[in-house]
Amino acid sequence: MELENSGRESVLQIALLGGVYNNYLALEATLQDASQRGCDEIYCLGDLGAFGPYPDRVFPLLDQYNVTCVQGNYDDSIGNGLDNCQCGYTDPRDNHFAQLSFDYTLANTSSGNRAYLRQLPKEIRLERYGLEILLCHGSPRRINEFLWESATSTQFLEYLGKQHQADIIVGTHTGIKWLRQLADQRWFCNSGVVGRPENDGATNVWYTILDIQTGHHGSSKRRALENVSWRHVPIHYDYRRLACEMEQEAIPTEFIETIRSGWWTTCLEVLPGKERRRGRF
Repeated sequence: MELENSGRESVLQIALLGGVYNNYLALEATLQDASQRGCDEIYCLGDLGAFGPYPDRVFPLLDQYNVTCVQGNYDDSIGNGLDNCQCGYTDPRDNHFAQLSFDYTLANTSSGNRAYLRQLPKEIRLERYGLEILLCHGSPRRINEFLWESATSTQFLEYLGKQHQADIIVGTHTGIKWLRQLADQRWFCNSGVVGRPENDGATNVWYTILDIQTGHHGSSKRRALENVSWRHVPIHYDYRRLACEMEQEAIPTEFIETIRSGWWTTCLEVLPGKERRRGRF
């Protein structure tokens, strides 16, 4: 679902991206795109590592583009030197590949960058033009909770919004973007991820821009929410180069196939039936 802003002159643009997964090439393309669009603020919702090559190439880009980050489950595990990614998988095959990815990222992340990951906040709260915005990784109640579009009820999302006093909640973790408007004009958004494609046969990745019309400062919260809109933005990057670098680093061929084909070959068992049927496997 994509909603464009209404074209008024005064718009606050907030770029929201998740799941970098060591894909520094897609991250750089995303940040360049957000900068060219004139985004006022950029936030990453966590999981800087996993899946791809060269973890330490991600961090200079975050600094260069002044990106503020939430701590994802991967960041917590790498930062604190834990023995697994806390990804939330239950299937043995999924956990096998998750462990390979985790071990590679842990071994190739510098001590200074691990220290950076340790200090990241579990959530970020923003107040913009009377709106309370909550940025998290999985959900406001659990860092590795999977909130899928087909399996998450509107009533539950409304409960989270009230429980955590948020007009807008934005998360990631699942790897697939989606958006839902709730009661009283409130919103839940999954930003998607920039680290790997969306299991749809396309090689691009996605991030999200939240637009807030700023001409109604001081008006009611409902009026402010009526002036919220969203854009899911596709990002094309040099995926062939990334795949070659993954081969050079002896990263599993299953991961490389996903980058080249746009179809997930791992982390499939966690998908609900509707989301899995959209894929090849």
